[in-house]
Amino acid sequence: MLNFSKLLLLTLLAFACAKPAEVKKAVADMTDEEVMAYATALAKQNIIVDGHVDLPYRMEVKGFMLKKKVEDVSVETEGNFDYPKAKEGGLDAPFMSIYIPSSYYVKGGAKAFADSLIEMTQNVATAFPDKFALANTPADIQANFDKGLISLPLGMENGAPIEDDLANVEYFFNKGIRYITLTHSIDNQISDSSYDTTYTWNGVSPFGEQVIAEMNRLGIMVDISHVTDSAFYDALRLSKAPLIASHSSCRKFTPGFHRNMSDQMIKDLAAKGGVIHINFGSTFLSKESRDKYDAMDSVMTNYRAETGLSRSDSAYKAFAKKYSEDNDVYADVKIVADHIDNVVEIAGIDFVGFGSDFDGVGDSLPKGLKDVSMFPNVIYELLKRGYTEEDIAKICYKNTFRVWNEVIKIAESIQGI
Repeated sequence: MLNFSKLLLLTLLAFACAKPAEVKKAVADMTDEEVMAYATALAKQNIIVDGHVDLPYRMEVKGFMLKKKVEDVSVETEGNFDYPKAKEGGLDAPFMSIYIPSSYYVKGGAKAFADSLIEMTQNVATAFPDKFALANTPADIQANFDKGLISLPLGMENGAPIEDDLANVEYFFNKGIRYITLTHSIDNQISDSSYDTTYTWNGVSPFGEQVIAEMNRLGIMVDISHVTDSAFYDALRLSKAPLIASHSSCRKFTPGFHRNMSDQMIKDLAAKGGVIHINFGSTFLSKESRDKYDAMDSVMTNYRAETGLSRSDSAYKAFAKKYSEDNDVYADVKIVADHIDNVVEIAGIDFVGFGSDFDGVGDSLPKGLKDVSMFPNVIYELLKRGYTEEDIAKICYKNTFRVWNEVIKIAESIQGI
């Protein structure tokens, strides 16, 4: 039996001084087991940043907010993210999504809801200080990584909590928010949504223009996941700093799905220095999976109506699991690498990262990428396709760090620091 720890060490030593062409040739000569060992070593060696993980809302749904405590993610859980899984997969800096359902924009209470999710996330770091720590900058993440801690940077999904008060942008910056997704599933006071057909503003609203300027001033990344194409181009024009898509994928593979980005949008995002973080949900990755998922949803709806079962019933879950397996509903980890390939081909290696949407896309995660322990599977696919160690480091964290540091630098320039 191969000694896995020894293989990791030998693999890293062997590739430390190799040139890209030499690495490509060497990987081609490896067994699959050796490539996986190499991938796992790189996952542990590099900081891995994930642009979007929905742990905060997962805890809210499970009622932890009402219990005035946090889920024990220091141990193995049923969710996509927890400490043991993250350590196994090499995930070091998952952006905690402070997700605000659009209903809060309609009925009110968005700011208070955001505050509660932020507090709950902060409490995770407080409850498990030997495992987690907050992070407001790339330097914080590096320092936490050096200590063996998993960083919990904050990104707010939906600008609704800003309400109609520009001062709330700074309020949330002071709370630790380091990116804001301008909107979510409906048009809000800032921007139109790709899921809406109202086109309230035909892009970014006049107030949204002020919000983007204030985000630039403070050093908050502008996240254009969820916006319409016209809102994307407004944000691209308005922002003095590079943009991010925290959890989007390539529309090329999902024609007509405007939640993903077209090739031209990706090129234009990159031209201004931004980064697209690839979403792992099967319906973001493949038209075939989208079609199969829609068919499954119809079957499941009828099954619940016929049986009276709810989504939480074990019998329903078993039926859904068998249906998904029998009908090959979900995508495969290989297509995540296809999306990365596409970005690299049309824009370059410097403009792509990971934005999984773990704990946010339900059971639709692809085969081989069902939770955060499986990041090495993506790296394995990239190695098999000839990506170098430096390429993989850029995808894992360097591209995101570059944008984030540039956003900070521009903010300091605006403030005259």
